[in-house]
Amino acid sequence: MTISGYIALGVILLMIIALVKEIMRPGLILFAALVVFMVTDIISSEDALSGFSNKGMITVALLFLVSEGVRESGVLKKVGAIILPKKRKPIPRLLMQIMVPVAAISAFLNNTPVVIIFGPMLKKWADKLSLPSQKFLIPLSYATIFGGTCTLIGTSTNLLVHGMMLDRGMAGLGMFELAKVGLFIVFFGFIYMNIFSNRLLPGEKIPRFSFPNDIREYYFDLYLPVNSNLIGKVIERRRLPGLKEFTVRTVIREGKHIRISNSPFAIEADDKLIVAGSSEDVGYLTQSSNVKLLALDNADPNFLKKSLKQVEVVIAPRFPGIQRTLGEFDFFGHYNAVVMAVHRNGERITTNLENLELKTGDNLMLLTTDHFTRYWGESRVFYMASEIGEMDDSKDRRRRWISLGLVFFMIAGATAGRFIPAHGKNEYDMFFFAAVTVVLMAMMKIFTPKKYTKPINWDVLITIACAIGISRALQNSGAADFIARNTINLSKDFGPIGVLAAIFIITNIFTEIITNNAAAAITFPIAYAAATQLGVDPKPFFITICIAASASFSTPIGYQTNLIVQSIGNYKFSDYWKIGLPLNIMALIISLLVIPWFWPF
Repeated sequence: MTISGYIALGVILLMIIALVKEIMRPGLILFAALVVFMVTDIISSEDALSGFSNKGMITVALLFLVSEGVRESGVLKKVGAIILPKKRKPIPRLLMQIMVPVAAISAFLNNTPVVIIFGPMLKKWADKLSLPSQKFLIPLSYATIFGGTCTLIGTSTNLLVHGMMLDRGMAGLGMFELAKVGLFIVFFGFIYMNIFSNRLLPGEKIPRFSFPNDIREYYFDLYLPVNSNLIGKVIERRRLPGLKEFTVRTVIREGKHIRISNSPFAIEADDKLIVAGSSEDVGYLTQSSNVKLLALDNADPNFLKKSLKQVEVVIAPRFPGIQRTLGEFDFFGHYNAVVMAVHRNGERITTNLENLELKTGDNLMLLTTDHFTRYWGESRVFYMASEIGEMDDSKDRRRRWISLGLVFFMIAGATAGRFIPAHGKNEYDMFFFAAVTVVLMAMMKIFTPKKYTKPINWDVLITIACAIGISRALQNSGAADFIARNTINLSKDFGPIGVLAAIFIITNIFTEIITNNAAAAITFPIAYAAATQLGVDPKPFFITICIAASASFSTPIGYQTNLIVQSIGNYKFSDYWKIGLPLNIMALIISLLVIPWFWPF
């Protein structure tokens, strides 16, 4: 391998480390790698820019707008209200009733808005039926992943691989071509989730005929004003008269933290309390004269006189205060809302909030007014975790039917387009029909035309565009040939099947620790080089990359929908690998059995 190859491997290694450590947003990290490849003359500026004109990348941008049109029309909320069961049933029946339609929807729409809308609705539904919501939110995310493996537009990774195939003069992927393997993953994935989700997911196991409550507790820091009636009262079994449904967990006295057990404990003046309770009861704490919330000390007195409500939000990648503390960012000054508590990776944080550094995926419980939902409910700064399901559905039936009709037009056109004779210079492909659909949606105001840039996830697009350039750098430098040659040598006893397994494992590991698009871009040239050296058709390897890059079940960071439900459901990192690792292995086995059958070497 030449010096260029070693440079390329070094840059890729540093890029992966930067992605894992989240030093910057993925798009900027990949762009930095692209610039290094240009400076070292591994790729030309034309190669670096080729991804920004790639048809697959532009199609992803158009599909963001199509998904936004469907979301704004109110179709997803209407569907959610229909598919959520009205009565309690055994968990296999509940899961099938939820997961099957969600997977079908996610095969044609961007997964993120599906989870953003269905997640809060699902949580509210579970609370209403006294079901533990943690048994359903990870299955919701997995259902969108299952659906995304079945179509060309099911996930941006499929379109990225499709675009790179077109760049190499290949035919690309058909609309439903991936369903040949994706439907097997859907079928066996549903069976697995029905059998094991109740046992492996957190929350009290749901008996067949008994349904326990799953109440998310928040911890609140309180202090006692000088005239508090609670001074001198005794805590009995963690309960303090006058504190409603809250339980006292810790008393801070003279700087010492005293954990409260079931033994009696007398309250003294100047004591600070850490109490646990549900978000629904926090209104009591704001009105009580016997206790004061430490989080409200710096709030505007006029704010406290307003009609306040609790709102739960999840911090999105576009939030401007990421990696800044609450004290540095002045959350109240920006959003006229007070952060009462934070949920992160299963941990409830309410103490020392001013010094807490905010991260993407943090679940914040806010005390605010109706104006917050009005101004920020539709933004990309937050994912609403408790209000979206309650917002007024003012979208009319006509817009819903039009949006559904346009989506059907796009899918049908893209599916049948390859059988329609080309007219002039244009091909009737996915890009063509997605572009027409977006323009029709804008003309009919299915989404807000003046804000058309808002729903587009630019970081994803930049990641995809840069990934295509990085893929060329691996090929130009000889690094892809070097890795492919060593992969073949390690798995030569198993032939192409062994290389296929190696490609799946490499892609799947990358997609669990970095972005799925970056994982596909790194392994694509390796797979192409391996197929060339073996003298076989590269398409089975490209199909494998699509499946492996989507099969992100073992970590919350590998797929955005996993990250969203982690915050809504208060999951820990370990909850994902317990339920998800067998799914990764299942996807590998299915791929090795099915892909060579439908796409022979």
